[in-house]
Amino acid sequence: MTDESREAPLPAPHIARERIQLVDARNRPCGSAWRAEMRRFRFWHRATYVVVVNPRGELCVQRRTLTKEVFPGGLDLAAGGVVGAGEAVHVAARRELEEELGIRGVPLRPAGGFVHASGGHHIFGSLYLVTHDGPLQLQAEEVADAFWLPPAAALAREEVTPDTRQAVEVLLAAGLLEGAP
Repeated sequence: MTDESREAPLPAPHIARERIQLVDARNRPCGSAWRAEMRRFRFWHRATYVVVVNPRGELCVQRRTLTKEVFPGGLDLAAGGVVGAGEAVHVAARRELEEELGIRGVPLRPAGGFVHASGGHHIFGSLYLVTHDGPLQLQAEEVADAFWLPPAAALAREEVTPDTRQAVEVLLAAGLLEGAP
C-alpha cells in the first residue's frame, strides 16, 4: 500500500452536549434527550432548514467541517439544525442562521415542511427561505467553506447531505425556487 492510497482518518466528531426536543411519529412533543442519545437511539426530532438565496437565485452552499457528527465534509444546501428542548421552531431557525452564517435581522419566510426518514434519521423538517447578498461570517466549528450555486448545479453535487437535498427538492416542487433541473 502506498502513502497515496491511504486515506487519513477523519477527526473525532464533536457532539454538543445539549437537550433536543423529541417528538413522536406525528410530530407531537414527547420529551427531550441529550443529542448523543437522540442520535444513538434514532429518535424522532425536529430540525430547521433555512435556504439562503441571493438576488440572482443562487443557493448558499456550505461545506461541513470534518468534525460534524453526521455527514462530515458534506455539502449543506441550508443552514439549520436540530431544535432544542422547549425551543420554538422559528427561534431555532433564526438561531442556527445567525450561528452558522452570521446572518441576522433578515425576515424568515416560512416555506412549509417535510419528513426525512432515511439512513437512521427521523426528522420533521421546517423550511424557511431567506434572501441575502451580504457578507457571511462562518462558524468555524461547523462550516468549513461557503459558496453560491444555482439550485440545479447544487443538486447535481454528489456530496450534498440527503436531508438538505430533500429540503431544496421540496421547495423546487412547490415553485418556491427557480432553477428546477
